[in-house]
Amino acid sequence: LCPCLIYGAYVFLPFDAPLLPTISARLVYTLRCAAFATFPVVLGMIISGISRLCSSALEPFGELQREVEIHRTYVSQSIQLFILYFFNMAVLATYLPQELLKLIPLLTGLFAISRLIFWLSYAISRSFRAFGFSMTFLPLLAMLLWNLYGMFVLEPENLLS
Repeated sequence: LCPCLIYGAYVFLPFDAPLLPTISARLVYTLRCAAFATFPVVLGMIISGISRLCSSALEPFGELQREVEIHRTYVSQSIQLFILYFFNMAVLATYLPQELLKLIPLLTGLFAISRLIFWLSYAISRSFRAFGFSMTFLPLLAMLLWNLYGMFVLEPENLLS
C-alpha cells in the first residue's frame, strides 16, 4: 500500500520541490520537512500527559493503567522511529536527483499519517497495530536499503567524504 500511496501522491499532488543545488540546502529542506513529522509525537506526549493526570490510579508511581500505557508506548516507539526516519531521510536527500526531491515531504507526510494510524489501531486493539507499524517501518526499510545502495554501489568513492 505504501508504494501506491507515495506514487499516487507523487503524480497527482500539484507541487514540486524547490531548486536545491547544494547538499546543505537539501539538508535544510529535509530538516524543515521533518519538523512536520514531529506533530504526531508531540500530540502523543500531550495526550499521554493528560491521560496520566486524569488516571484514577491511587499511587502516582504505581502500575500504569492500560490507557496510560498505550500512550506511553506510542510516544516512546514514535520517538525511536522518528530518529531512524529522520537520519535516513537526511541521507536520502543527498542521493536523490533534483526531480525526485518531491519524495522528501511525501515520505514525511506518510510517516505522520502512519504513526497516527498506528496509534488509533493500537488503542482499539493491540492485534490491529501491525498495519500502522508496517506503514511506518517498510518505507524506513526501503530508505535504508536505497541509502546503502547509494553509498556502496553508486558512489563508493565518496563514502566518507
